[in-house]
Amino acid sequence: MLLRHLLHHLLERTAARTPKADALVFEGQRLTWADINQQADCLAAALQARGVQAGDRVATLLDNSVQAVVSLWATLKCGAVVMPINPLTKHDKLAYLLNDARASVLIAHAVLMPEVSPALRQNSSLHTVWVVGTSRDSQPLDARCAALPALDVEAAITLAVTLKTKSAVQLTDQDLAAIIYTSGSTGQPKGVMLTHLNMRSAARSVSSYLELQPTDRISCALPLAFDYGLYQVLMAARVGACVVLERSFAFPAKVLEGLARERVTVFPGVPTMFSLLMNLKLTALRHLPDLRLITNTAAALSEHHIQQLRALFPQAQLYSMYGLTECKRVTYLPPDQLGIRPTSVGRGMPNEEVWLIDEAGQRLPNGSTGELVIRGSHVMRGYWDKPAATAERLHLDPTTGQTVLHSGDIFRTDSEGYLYFVARKDDIIKSRGEKVSPREVENVLYSLDGVLEAAVIGVSDDLLGEAVKAFVTLKTGVLLTDRDVIRHCMAQLESFMVPKTVIFVDELPKTDTGKIKKTCLR
Repeated sequence: MLLRHLLHHLLERTAARTPKADALVFEGQRLTWADINQQADCLAAALQARGVQAGDRVATLLDNSVQAVVSLWATLKCGAVVMPINPLTKHDKLAYLLNDARASVLIAHAVLMPEVSPALRQNSSLHTVWVVGTSRDSQPLDARCAALPALDVEAAITLAVTLKTKSAVQLTDQDLAAIIYTSGSTGQPKGVMLTHLNMRSAARSVSSYLELQPTDRISCALPLAFDYGLYQVLMAARVGACVVLERSFAFPAKVLEGLARERVTVFPGVPTMFSLLMNLKLTALRHLPDLRLITNTAAALSEHHIQQLRALFPQAQLYSMYGLTECKRVTYLPPDQLGIRPTSVGRGMPNEEVWLIDEAGQRLPNGSTGELVIRGSHVMRGYWDKPAATAERLHLDPTTGQTVLHSGDIFRTDSEGYLYFVARKDDIIKSRGEKVSPREVENVLYSLDGVLEAAVIGVSDDLLGEAVKAFVTLKTGVLLTDRDVIRHCMAQLESFMVPKTVIFVDELPKTDTGKIKKTCLR
């Protein structure tokens, strides 16, 4: 009996179980699970006709779209490795990613060809570039470029028969399913290698604690190249829910209209999205009686943002979560704990173990501060072609004898074991001989009425060793001075934590995934 433990089996099972149920809503298009599965079969057949084999890397440079979803499943169906690339990526970085992964195929939207074309001139690994849609851009295309093939149902049926009888695509859950590149906030991007087991384990754990149901309708304005967005599609396939896909969150009011129209029940976001949302006039915020879950990750929400979200959507449960690309998700805070410990990101999710260690690698008891370590079947295989970087993060745990992930993030625990993010190991500021958590200062900045976004870094100072420097963006129409900000911080922080300098900026630099990019601020 063939065990069906691969990632794309989630789609195939759901398509067989509820073929006519809504799977995807996007800009007026409605596709059922049978539609998605058939389109993926067709594209998989076309990929195999181009010589794509198990283990080949298929890169996608696609805006959120039906094609982005279908390309994901099609790549997996023919045994290849999904390599999603953020469509905001510029040509130099795109060339680096394609070359680093030695990708065989690229699927890209036509409007992105001005970045693709110069990247192709630096690449020799690709043998096929499929272009989705048309563009007014008249740049000459590389000879490897062609329009995305039209659906060929007959070829798809042939493929289905072939996959049942041919041993060439007999994969196990230990084979690679995806390579997802980190945002590159420090150094060159690294390709996180994730197996079918890694991704199915993560999808199962997260959808379990969120208690996702087949009746759920999940809004996704997150980029599908970002693992938080990608997993909305995977988890929906696992439980049979529908994804209401948005092109982006550039127009928050439009997304809110979609939430109301489609009776969305689950709304995942990141702090930058919620900041934009809360900067809207209250008249733009629609009543959303069907919304039952709001989830946040990528960075911790400030206590002020939590209070605002709960006030805006009192009927919805809010999940604060923490994760990293190397294992998708680590912790979640049950909503009933939000009022008790609002700045906590919770405890470990199902099917994993987490603990803190000191600088000597020893496990720490509750009430301590140290680096977070994660053990579970969702932990990555390693970084693509980077054994030294892999060795820095993956270690053999002497207690269990298993490979564990050292997160590189510093947390503290309370007496009950709930986790509180402190800083990246290399983000801690040492001022006047004291350690300063940038996150703690940022939480205070966010509590000042009128502050939209804030970021804190340490800068060299002859007297202090390092001085605290704050960058602040203000809500529309708000006027504050640096003295206002410093006075607010002095009222709530120890003196050594108060910013010495406050810089007001129109916008904070972000990584491709929406995180504030502190390396640029330095």
